[in-house]
Amino acid sequence: MTTTHVVRPAGAGHETLYVALLSLFILLAAAGVVALHGESHDVAQVPAHQLDARRDLTAAEQGIYADLRVTLDEVRLLAQEQEGPVTPAQLAEEGFAPFAQDASSVSRGSHAWQLLHGAYLGLSQAPAVAGSFLLRVTAPDADADVWVNRTPGAVAPTALGDQALMEAGWQQVVAQFDAGVTRQHRH
Repeated sequence: MTTTHVVRPAGAGHETLYVALLSLFILLAAAGVVALHGESHDVAQVPAHQLDARRDLTAAEQGIYADLRVTLDEVRLLAQEQEGPVTPAQLAEEGFAPFAQDASSVSRGSHAWQLLHGAYLGLSQAPAVAGSFLLRVTAPDADADVWVNRTPGAVAPTALGDQALMEAGWQQVVAQFDAGVTRQHRH
């Protein structure tokens, strides 16, 4: 007599259920940790007469803005050396962006720079690419005071006061450094 033993395969149903429950537990625990440690980042709004350098400027305008901020230190040093205003032509000869006429300046709007009552005015030849810029040179240790006008055919402002610039369609560019820019880790 032969005896036949039927061996049934081990049930994978229970093992699958345990793995699925463990995975669900891990996902819920991770979601709980993220929810408890997450921080809300409120983006500060700028007034209507201002533009945020990081959020509101085009790539070309951001490049010009950065160049103006860097070149301002050189402008101040040159002005001390020669005891007088530094012309855009001098800055272009020295190769300082955005005053120098090179491929970068052409791709950023081909601005025509001029000295206007102690400020540097760059009228854009391609306002669709980048607006016109105004760099007011203020106190020796002050940050760059940069204004932009995106109006096609923008002209030199008649006065350089804040109110006069706003009325003429110029907007001040401000640099905000909030949690969206730099992350702070507290350990």
